[in-house]
Amino acid sequence: MSFPDDLLYSREHTWVRMDGDIATVGITDYAQDKLDEILSVELFPVDSSVEQGEPFGVIESLKVTIELISPVGGEIISVNEDLADDVGILNSDSYDTGWMIAVEVRDLGELDNLLDADTYKDYVEEYEEVV
Repeated sequence: MSFPDDLLYSREHTWVRMDGDIATVGITDYAQDKLDEILSVELFPVDSSVEQGEPFGVIESLKVTIELISPVGGEIISVNEDLADDVGILNSDSYDTGWMIAVEVRDLGELDNLLDADTYKDYVEEYEEVV
């Protein structure tokens, strides 16, 4: 599993790549590995408002259907339309071409609630020990 250093992570297994006040969001390599084969993803549309810690879509795999929890709050300015044609991108490249939404972040202070790569890796390892 990979944990790129240039990303921030949520405890709900989403990642954030910041560019100014724009956050690109996706699921972590850990999440896609645990979900196994992903069958579909439904994302909120462009111009939707999302809140940190609240859903921005739903992902369905062979194992389970879960809500995708937003790591930041703001307005969705872009949705990865490629996922509608090939949801397998999430399994093969969750950190780049598998991005899900781009959000214009309302409060950059929310980033303080996220984890850096090392802390997220430790979090995942602790979670695995409990399960």
